[in-house]
Amino acid sequence: MTQELTDLRNSILQERYADALAIVDELEGMSKKAILRQIKSFLKILLIHLIKNQVEQRLTNSWVASIRNAILEIQDVNLKENKKSYYVNQDEWEDFIQDVVIESSIADASLEVMNGKYSQFKLAEIIDRTKLIENALHFLALTYSYSAKELPAIVAESLTQFPGGEDWKAGRW
Repeated sequence: MTQELTDLRNSILQERYADALAIVDELEGMSKKAILRQIKSFLKILLIHLIKNQVEQRLTNSWVASIRNAILEIQDVNLKENKKSYYVNQDEWEDFIQDVVIESSIADASLEVMNGKYSQFKLAEIIDRTKLIENALHFLALTYSYSAKELPAIVAESLTQFPGGEDWKAGRW
């Protein structure tokens, strides 16, 4: 990126504005790609913990923290600087999950679910993908409706409705 900024400065100083605009477009593309990579990483964390919850039918404090933190980070990173638009719009999440994230999430979750009991292939057969995506979409929708201050409590309350949620809420593991 340093070279691009140097080239941009030189293009402006030399009044080569078309070249400068091309560099700006390139920098914008690099920035968006980095942001989408961050979102993908947090979305994988969310899916891994939702898979663990679905298969093991329980929640732990650690899983709850991972789910909450992933949602908060997605909310923060997804909101553009203008605070009015998003990198991933609400109606784009399902395709993003199915096309970009779900398979690698299943593969990574296979290392953790039931202490690695299932291969990624077996785990892919076991999980209910429709329910997994529905649960992820539920949490992602919350990022558009609640502030960063309100969101942690809303996520926690939502998790009480998940398998093992009542036991987690009551402190019974």
